[in-house]
Amino acid sequence: MVASMQLTIRMHFTSWVVQRRARFVAVVLSGLGCFCGPELEVMAQAIPPGDDWPSYSRDLAGTRYSPLTEIDSSNVGRLTQAWSVPVAEDSGNNPQVTPIVVGGIMYLPAGGNKVLALEAHTGNRLWRYELPPGMTTEVRGVAYWPGGDGFAPRIVFTAGPRLVALDAASGRPAAGFGDNGIVEIAVPWNGVPTIYRNLAILGATTGEIALGAPGDTRAFDVRTGAHIWNFHTVPVPGEFGHATWLDHGWRNRSGVNVWAWYMTLDAQRGILYMPVASAAGNYWGGDRPGDNLFSNSIVAVDALTGKYLWHFQTVHHDLWDADMPSPPVLVDIEQDGRTIPALASVGKTGYVFILNRVTGEPVFGVEERPVPQGDVPGEWYSPTQPFPLKPSRPLSRVAFNKERDMVRVEDTSAQHVAECQALWDSSGGFHNEGPYTPFAFHAEGDPPSSTIQLPGGTGGVNWGGPAADPTTGYIFANAHDTSLVGWIERKRPGLNYGRGTDGSTIPYDRGSVGGAGPYSTFSAQLKDSDGNVLGTLPCYRPPWGRLVAVDANTGEIAWESTLGLTEALPADKQLTGGSGSAGPTVTAGGLVFVGATNDRRLRAFDAKTGQELWTVELDSTVNANPMTYLGRDGKQYVAAIATESLVAFSLPSPIRQ
Repeated sequence: MVASMQLTIRMHFTSWVVQRRARFVAVVLSGLGCFCGPELEVMAQAIPPGDDWPSYSRDLAGTRYSPLTEIDSSNVGRLTQAWSVPVAEDSGNNPQVTPIVVGGIMYLPAGGNKVLALEAHTGNRLWRYELPPGMTTEVRGVAYWPGGDGFAPRIVFTAGPRLVALDAASGRPAAGFGDNGIVEIAVPWNGVPTIYRNLAILGATTGEIALGAPGDTRAFDVRTGAHIWNFHTVPVPGEFGHATWLDHGWRNRSGVNVWAWYMTLDAQRGILYMPVASAAGNYWGGDRPGDNLFSNSIVAVDALTGKYLWHFQTVHHDLWDADMPSPPVLVDIEQDGRTIPALASVGKTGYVFILNRVTGEPVFGVEERPVPQGDVPGEWYSPTQPFPLKPSRPLSRVAFNKERDMVRVEDTSAQHVAECQALWDSSGGFHNEGPYTPFAFHAEGDPPSSTIQLPGGTGGVNWGGPAADPTTGYIFANAHDTSLVGWIERKRPGLNYGRGTDGSTIPYDRGSVGGAGPYSTFSAQLKDSDGNVLGTLPCYRPPWGRLVAVDANTGEIAWESTLGLTEALPADKQLTGGSGSAGPTVTAGGLVFVGATNDRRLRAFDAKTGQELWTVELDSTVNANPMTYLGRDGKQYVAAIATESLVAFSLPSPIRQ
């Protein structure tokens, strides 16, 4: 060790570690240029392979699969809270954060302008970094770079239009990275950098305005902060895909960005998979005729250069805000005695697309089917949309028929059903022709005549994304049903049309009986006998949310379980499913952990059958992806953010004789 090193490394090799054939993982490597403050002692610990949670979704493939087995279907019911740490602090909180754990140390953003390092088995703080005055971060997590070539390990994250790198041992700005550990990136991103070799790859949080900053994906050198490559998510003249933007609709086009919180990558082949979101504005696209590549597409590029390899567009000329809110999960599947390197993508539409991740070809087939056409002046409608042949049905509700789907008294209450009917009547009914029904045009002064779309703008499978068990080929997703109702109208001065427009260039946007805005839904208040409001519930029949398992080897849905309770209803009606956008995590112990629901629960399900095995009610909603890891005490932990707190669970320690 270098004599000037101020870090004390305490090595603890227990008999348990030896029996597990642990490999030595030092959080701080001596002699690699690490500058560490005397206020921190970091224990180097023997951590077996696979026991960490080193990235947002644990691995570059995005599986959120842990090989840990201490907690399994036989004992998960005994899980108890091990520790809890407040993470909101003074500056607010981000309830969608998933921490990472490397070498027994947990790293996460907190309080809107801080990053913390904690002992993962106790929650005790090791260091805290606070951003310079005026800088904030709303990111969903941080990334870990293991170092090399004379550089110590780093924690990397974005803070608005800046990329920040910290020394993993001390929390101090990384030497040699930009200006005191900070690099300007111009367009912000609220996701987690994808770390591949010496690159930090970023998406773009542009906002949902029609004309504005480009949504390009970018890569930076994690050692110096140098900008390495850009990928044009809206192809410029001369690039593949440019011809899908007619009448110059590509010019200054915003949206068409990776706003998802993470990306996935085939490390063996060096292929990055970008989930590119829809073009803005969301509901009227007359100023952007054509299919609009690379919006609503999985785009595969060379991770080191950003060179285009292939794409698959899931929605042509999006008019439904049917974003790609999460990247595909990578999983090898067995078909006809051969192994296919595959990926599975499922987003707001609820449709699962299983593709060969090397070529982009559908594994089970996809066909273009005619879809309903609209009547909005100046709009361009795609005559067809892609539908996967397997799974043969979507994971979420995509159509509405009043006789079949309208909520009934036996589902909720007579009062709720009556209010739903009143909303139906005042809206002129809700027209729906099945998947991809566009909003109809409503002229000012005409009687109300509304459209209902399912899933709505937040429905299907949202930013939490799917998880996968590579040993079984099962893919797991939290799929919930939402609706979006209204029509397209000519914009009227003084109305707040919500996000989705830039307020100047788009002549039309979505409106409704209740006024303009992006999130009008077919839902009504539930009240008690005294008229007190207990909540707002959908006006279509439950379940409204479910945990679904898809067998990628066959393309069939293996099982689905209702996910979430509505406790305002009588006990025999409460199992309705709940709303929430977070995703699940799966373990080798045969368990699927998921929060996501608005009933403040964290749950564990049997990965083979979908049976709910464990649930715990917390003070706040667990609207974050859970994670699991091995602590330095040799125990497996399951942890998740519950709005303002980070909560960790473990099995009770055995009583020593």
